Formats: sequence, C-alpha cells, structure tokens
Amino acid sequence: MRQHRVWWRPLYVLIIMTFFFMLLFYGDNKYYTPPPYGKAGAIRLTEADLGRRNPIFLIDGWLLTDARVTDKPTYIGEFSNLQRGDLSVSPHGRARYELTLSYDGAERIVSIDFPQLYSEYTVLLDGTRLIQGIGSGRATFLLTAGEHVLAVETFSVLGYYSGMYFPPALGTAETLLQTGSVQGFAYALAFLIPPTLAVFTLFLWRTGGKLTRWFGVLCCGYALYMARYFVFQLSYFVSLPIVQYWFLVQSLAMYCLCFCVVQLTVLASGAERSKVWRWARMLLLTFPVVLTALALLIPVLPWAVFVHGRLTDIYYMVTFCAAAFFSVRSVTAQSWESRYTLVGCTVFGTGLLANLVLSNRFEPIRFFWQFEWCGLLLVLLFGAMMVSRSRRILKENDMLTNHLEEQVKKRTEEVTQLLNERKAFFSDMAHDLKAPVFATQSFIEAIRRSGVGVDTELQNYLAQAESKQWEMARRLQGLSAINALDKIDGKRERVSVQEMLSEVYATHCGEAQVQSVYLVVEPPEQDVFLMAQPEKLNILFENLIYNALRATPPNGSITVSAWTEGGKICVAVEDTGCGIPEEELSLVFRRFYVGAKNRETGTGLGLYIVHGIVSELGGTIEVHSIVGKGTKFVMEFPCAAYT
Repeated sequence: MRQHRVWWRPLYVLIIMTFFFMLLFYGDNKYYTPPPYGKAGAIRLTEADLGRRNPIFLIDGWLLTDARVTDKPTYIGEFSNLQRGDLSVSPHGRARYELTLSYDGAERIVSIDFPQLYSEYTVLLDGTRLIQGIGSGRATFLLTAGEHVLAVETFSVLGYYSGMYFPPALGTAETLLQTGSVQGFAYALAFLIPPTLAVFTLFLWRTGGKLTRWFGVLCCGYALYMARYFVFQLSYFVSLPIVQYWFLVQSLAMYCLCFCVVQLTVLASGAERSKVWRWARMLLLTFPVVLTALALLIPVLPWAVFVHGRLTDIYYMVTFCAAAFFSVRSVTAQSWESRYTLVGCTVFGTGLLANLVLSNRFEPIRFFWQFEWCGLLLVLLFGAMMVSRSRRILKENDMLTNHLEEQVKKRTEEVTQLLNERKAFFSDMAHDLKAPVFATQSFIEAIRRSGVGVDTELQNYLAQAESKQWEMARRLQGLSAINALDKIDGKRERVSVQEMLSEVYATHCGEAQVQSVYLVVEPPEQDVFLMAQPEKLNILFENLIYNALRATPPNGSITVSAWTEGGKICVAVEDTGCGIPEEELSLVFRRFYVGAKNRETGTGLGLYIVHGIVSELGGTIEVHSIVGKGTKFVMEFPCAAYT
C-alpha cells in the first residue's frame, strides 16, 4: 500500500502543477491581456484603455528595421536576437522598433516601461529622445490626442539576447507602480527565502552531511538566479554595463540549480558511488563548460547562439532524466527521502515542459516565470526534506537517549545489586573467618607453652605460621573496617568545619595526652561548611590522627588546621613524627600497603580509606613528608552552597 501511494504522488503533483500553470497563463500573462492590440505598425488607444487596472502591453504591431529588413512587421518576443533563424548572419547589431500610438481622448500624463533590455537603447517619441541607457528603462510623457511615433533603437555586440525581447508596458504612473510593487515584493520573498534556508543549513553542516551542504548550494544558486530582477531594477536609475553579461551569470546559476537537484536525488537514493552517477556527473559538469564557451563565442561565431539555445534545452532534459532515474532508484531502495525526490522531480519536469510549450507565449505581469516558480518550489520542497530529516534524526536521538538511559538504569541497578551482594559476602566471610583465625593463634600459643616435642625446627615453623596467621588477621581487620564504612549510606548534610574540628579535638585529645603528644586545632577565621556524612568524617580523622600518634614521639605535636583558598576548604593534619621515606610517598594510599616500620602492626587500609572518603566528597589529598621531621596531609574540599 505504501509503494502504491509513492507512485501516485507524482501524478497528483503533475495535475496540481498543470492546473497552476493554466491559472498563470490566463491570469498573469502579458500575452493574454484584452485589447487594444497593435497591427501594421499602429495601435489605437482610448482614455478608457489607460484607466484599466493592468497596463497596456505593447506586444503586436511593431515595425522592425535593421541591417537586413525595413519596416518588417513583428511582435515583441518573437525573436530573442536579430539573427531571426538565419545562422549565417550575426545576431547582434543595430535595430529600430517603431509603433504609432493613435490616441483618442483627453491629454494625460502616462509612463512607459521597457524591462530587461540586454542592449544599449534609446527611446524616442515623435523624434524627441525620452530616455537612453543599458538595461531597463522608464519614461514619462504627456500623451495628447492624435498620432505619435514611438521608436526604440537598440545596439548590441555580445550576449545571447539582442534587440527588444520583453514587451514594454504603457499606463499611468499609478498603474505601473502598483504592478511593479507586487512583482517586487514577490521577487524579494523569492530572493530572501533561499539564503535564509541556506543559513539555516549552516548549523547542520557538521551533522547533516553532504545532503545538507548540497541543499545550501541549491538555495544559493536559486537566489543568484533571482537576483536578475534586482539588477535590472537598479538599471532604471543608472546605466549598468553588467546587464549585457548578466545572461551568463543567470545561465550559470540555472546550471548550478539543475545539478544540485540531481545531486540531492542521488544522495537520497544512496547511489553516490555508483558507476551510473560517475558517468552522469561527468556529463552534467561538461555541459555547462561547453555552454559557457559557446556563450563567449557568440559575437565571433554567428551559429553559436542557436547551438547554445538548443544545447541548453538538451541539458535541461538530460538533467530531468537523471533526476527521474535516481528518484525512481530511491523508491526501489526504500529511501525515506523518495517522497520528496519524486515530487521534486515532477515539479522540475513540469517546469521544463511548461518552459518549452509556452515559449514566446507567456510572460508574467506580476509574479514569476514557470521555471522560477518551479525553482522556488524545489527550494521549499528540499527545505521541507531537510526539516523532516532533522526531525527524524532528533527523534532517533531521543529514542536512542531514552533507550540508553533505560539501559544505564538497568545496568546501574544490576551493578548496585552486585556490589551489595559482594559487600554482604565479604562481611559474612570476614565474620566466619575470625573464629578459625584466632583459634589457630590459640593452638600455636598452646603448642609453644606446652613445650612437648618442640625443637628448634618446629619453633621456626611455628614462627612462620604465626606470621602468616597475623597477616590474615590484619587483612580481616581491614576488611571489617571497609565493610563498616560501606554501611554508612545516609544522605550528606551541611557540616560546620569549626564544629568538626572541635569534635576532633574532644575525641582525640585524651589519647594524645596519654602519649605525651600535643594536639593542636586551628579552625578557620570564618566558619565554612562542606557537604558530607559526619560518620565518614569521623573515620577519616580517626585514621589520620591514629597514624600520626603512632609516628610521633613523646613531647611531639599534631596540628589539625583549616582555611579557605580559591573557593575551596583546605584541611591539614601535620605531625612532628618520624616521617615517610620519599620512595614510599606515592604508595601510601594503596590498598593493603604497609610501610617498612609498620609491617608488624599496620593493616595497610587506613590511608586507603582516607583517600576513598576524600574522593567521594569531591576533594583531593596530598602528602608531604621529610624523614625525621614529620608528615603533613593536605586535603581540599568544595564548599557547600549557601541556602
């Protein structure tokens, strides 16, 4: 069913586009306006004609005079240049278009508008020059009853167009202003929307890939093409020699637009690396080079203008066929972009067909040419594809993020459960091993006391067994300490550093006095707070001060101080003990590491537990020591936020 809808969608678009172009042909076409019409070099005008809502388009009835003909009847738009089908003569040169205005009515000020003259021009009324320049022109004069000869003289030496190709408009200044304002607003929108979308794609270039970048190029190509209107509008006020070359800029912009359409369909179909695309790309890039060369050779080779026109039509058809081929391929590849590429290809093809069928039969009054409409629709269509693509990527990212969050949550629960089970196992193991370990110690002491059969060799064995048993007892003691620490799982609370140090002093001053060691506490000048579990802080200071007491001789001192620095809380525990050798400083925080002086009594877990608590609180700890002078542990903690 989905494939059925995909294939019917282009037919719907074709019907809509055909109906739309019919509306344009009958409702916005200079060649389909009501009388008066010119004939045999004259046009009859009445006062009522000048009061209409639309201007009078001077299409028919002109008499053409150039190097080969004199007073040849023609209509504006019949020929794009002065060659008129004869490939042996130059398409350029001088020409004169003449039309007699036969007016029956009260005198009236009127304006006449000459759009997009790619030649130098001079406009005369009854032999008097009204305006001259290059590009577009507008003249205002007093139209009186009677006959007046309107003449347009052109001169060109280069370019695809020569002579007068776009019909002039005659009417009141208000009528021309109203018509021009509508067209100017429409072209302004068509010119500004694509660059806006191109700027939007800049934010997607890193994640959008080639599809996004080629869409940006498509927007820029179309905007450059639509700039034609503003270039010629500017020539109303000042002569711009550049307008004689603008046909080349316009052609290059159109070639760029066509190539981008095919490139987007290729990327959507996933055929970027296919041999078909490599050959098609070479062909599509060769055509613009040949066409540009022919355009530059037009002043030298008379037949180049005809070949250029035919090859341009062929290039458009080749582009359409390539876009159609890769659009169909995107459907067979079940690409989600296929709905856009198929519709875009249909719009593109409809514009080409309308351009060929309605050639010299259509020119817009207020809006755009068929191909310009199609270009704007293609930009909007591929823009919708970019938006849809971005939404799809965001949706997939959200789904992936949600799935990842679920997986992380699930894994976290599993890891937490595993850790809890491991803690329980170690706790049970430590509890169960205590009895046999201490029983073994008792048996060793009993054998040693009895003295029965105890010789020197057995004494050595007993000493080794007692050493290993004591090592196991120390490990069990450390394991019990870690299990006790893990059981502290309450929430953190704001802890006053001054109160914390006061409690440290109250807890350990008695033990220090017994060992004739001075315990000094130096709280910060201004109280600060940290977020912690008080029980773990007690364990932290208990281990540090216990180690300091063991290392400090009588009449020595232990100083616990605190201060703030750089927004951090600094706490130091410093003793005047025996110190730690430099080679051991990097090892003291390792689990089960016991220094040379503590092998008989240490468990190797005290400083390991201290380091773990400090890290858990988001802090750091450093140790500085000099053998024979003492050791200093410095900790940094983040300050608690004020509430």
